[in-house]
Order: sequence, then C-alpha cells, then structure tokens
Amino acid sequence: MTERRPTPDGVSAAAGRLTGHVTPTPLLPAKWRGRRFLIKAECLQQGGSFKLRGAMNRLLRLSEEERRRGVVAFSSGNHAQGVAIAANRLGIEAVIVMPADAPAVKREATAAAGASIVLYDRHRESREEIAARLAAERGSVLVPSFDDVDVIEGQGSVGIEIREQLGGAPDKVVVPCGGGGLSAGIALALPEAEIQIVEPAGWDDMARSLDLGRIVPVGDDPPDTRCDALQTKLVSPLTFEVLRAGGGRGMSVSESDVEEAMMFAMRHLRLVLEPGGAVALAAALTGAVGELTERSVVVVSGGNVDPLLYAGMLSRAGR
Repeated sequence: MTERRPTPDGVSAAAGRLTGHVTPTPLLPAKWRGRRFLIKAECLQQGGSFKLRGAMNRLLRLSEEERRRGVVAFSSGNHAQGVAIAANRLGIEAVIVMPADAPAVKREATAAAGASIVLYDRHRESREEIAARLAAERGSVLVPSFDDVDVIEGQGSVGIEIREQLGGAPDKVVVPCGGGGLSAGIALALPEAEIQIVEPAGWDDMARSLDLGRIVPVGDDPPDTRCDALQTKLVSPLTFEVLRAGGGRGMSVSESDVEEAMMFAMRHLRLVLEPGGAVALAAALTGAVGELTERSVVVVSGGNVDPLLYAGMLSRAGR
C-alpha cells in the first residue's frame, strides 16, 4: 500500500474543514528601507501561533473511538497549546510532553487549556520515546508536531488564506522553520511562489538538508538559542520532500538579528513576537532573502514570548 503524502488537494480540503475552527489572520503592510512587503500575522492566531491549524485538522479527522482514547503530543509549547485547545473544544483528553525548560508562559497556557503535562529533560531524554510510550500505555493517538500528513495540510491553510487575501499567489513567501510543517504546507498551497525557510543559526538542518539533497541532523553540540520553538534536531522526510520538490531554499539568522526583528514588529506593527516566530522577519530585515515586493509575504508565526525575556529586550531597545 502506498504511503499517504501531503498534497495540494489535501491542503485545500483542510482549509475548508478548519472554517469556523481557526481565526483568519491579517495580512499587514510593512516597509523597510524603502521596500514595501506584507506580514502574515500568525502570532494573532488562537493559542498565539499557527499550530492550532494543524492540530485541529488532525483531531477533526479522528474517529469517535479514537477521540474517546485521547491524544498525546510532544512540544516545547506552541504545538502543545494548539493540541490542548483543539482537544478541549472537541472534548478529547490530551497529554502533552514538554521540556522542563520550556517558557513558563507556554506551560501555563497549555495547562490552562485543559491538557495534562509531562515534563522531560531535553538534553538527556527523548520526547519522541516518552510520547510513544505514553500513547501505547494509554491507547491514545500520537499527534506529532510536523511529521504528520494531516498536521502539514492543516498548516497549509495559511497559504490558502494568503492566496485569498492577495487575490492570487504571492511572488515569495518567507517562513520560519523548525520541522518544516508550516513551510511545507504553504509550499503545497502556493506552488507558484518562491519559498524561503529561515532557522536559527546552528539549528539550520533543513537549510543544509535542502542544499545537500538529503536529510542531515543538527550537529552534536548546537549553540544555545532563544528560539525554543525551532529546536528540531532532525526534520521529517514528509516536509523535506515537499520543500525539495518545491524548490525551497533555506538560510539562518543570528540571535541579535532575531531581537532586532522582534523590536521592529513591536515598533512598526504593534505585534508581540517570540524569538522563533520572528526569524523570517529577521531574514527579511537583514536582506538575506533578496528583493521584497508588494506581493512578497513574510510569515511571523508565534507570539508566546516569555515576559521577562521580552521586558529585557524592551529595556535594551530603550537605552
């Protein structure tokens, strides 16, 4: 039997299925160094990121029996909140495996949405192994954060919205990338557009994988990063193949670039971004993505920033 793969038709079906379950997010005009471009503000999605789209699409496709058995997910926070919110609305029990060092704001929001949380040490334990064990013990359905067809197709609804809001395809879309679920979904939704993915420096395994034509992991000793949402050590064949087939290319940005982008979003757009949600904007502001036009779209994908971290950035910016 042929393994199911994410498709453009699947993304279109997901977008229709999600109507009424997610919030259409605005496409905002922005200007930098004389260039006008557009910002897709997924930080304003319910739960603070695009993750509700994929989680809700996955859970809506569960059978009644599967819903009764509950779901298990693993996440540093944004996918956790997406699954927790979707499960709560659909009356499904959810258990989320989260790193002990995940921002408190994300842990608290996940618990507030009704999910049970199991903490682990991201440096010594495998979240995939813990989640798989819990799912097996409970008879629950495992909901991956990106390595899943329904999740990828749900995230692709961002691209469907962009097309509707623009009245056609953009020329370029710049997208934050961890495991690649969002960028792969958008690539399927907007095959005419150039897709550029952005990762934190030292965590750019998708970019290197696309350059080499094969999947390679993050190195053994990656640098510290405040982009907790993008700390994926190995991308999925599902997302990699979609991006490779679509001609996607990748790049990375520094921690200082990310901070500058967060402050730009606050000053010029009145948007609060977390570090991982700001990497695509950081690449746009540095000029790494090349020329931007009025039909170029930069996705800002998460707004769940730690309050103390954000306050420190605002303090430094005000000096």
